[in-house]
Amino acid sequence: MHFIARLALLTFLIARSLAHDNGMVMNMDQGMSMNMGNMIMYLHHTVGDNLLFVGWAPRSAGAMVGTCIGIFLLAVAERWLAMMRAVMEAHWRTRAQISLANNLNTSIVATSEERNKPVSQAAQPQRDSQSHWALPLIFAYDVPRGIMQVVLASINILFMLTVMTFQIGFILAIVIGLGVGEALFGRYSPRLGHLH
Repeated sequence: MHFIARLALLTFLIARSLAHDNGMVMNMDQGMSMNMGNMIMYLHHTVGDNLLFVGWAPRSAGAMVGTCIGIFLLAVAERWLAMMRAVMEAHWRTRAQISLANNLNTSIVATSEERNKPVSQAAQPQRDSQSHWALPLIFAYDVPRGIMQVVLASINILFMLTVMTFQIGFILAIVIGLGVGEALFGRYSPRLGHLH
């Protein structure tokens, strides 16, 4: 019994000595503070928050305005990219349906030619049930679609990390930028469901 208690105490002391200073001081009375700066865990409007990188911390009112303008423009650009993806999706879908129809028409012509042959020579037609439900894989359309998804997901992750600073100016720049971008570009995109 004493051995287990001593082992638990030794484990606790080793863990405490290894983790005594990892660059963060956490106190229940204050926000979490790091050696590089402070991270306030509630909505605030103070300057000096690190934004995405350690070196990007607007420390003056002018730097804060410039950062908010940059975030605003990134949010507008995200809505533009979402609109471009929706327009490209509509175009690609139309082109893929045309390709699928051409393939089906070719197979129907081939099948009708086989019907004119004697039964012994005619091959049994194979029905491709997959092609009736899914559009064909076309690399010229599907690779750009994947790249566009990576870009949009990356921008949205950057927005999430920006919101996690709890800086009201940053959050408002994102929200207003998304609203302005949707007002500018939303009417051009065909509604294909949830694209963002």
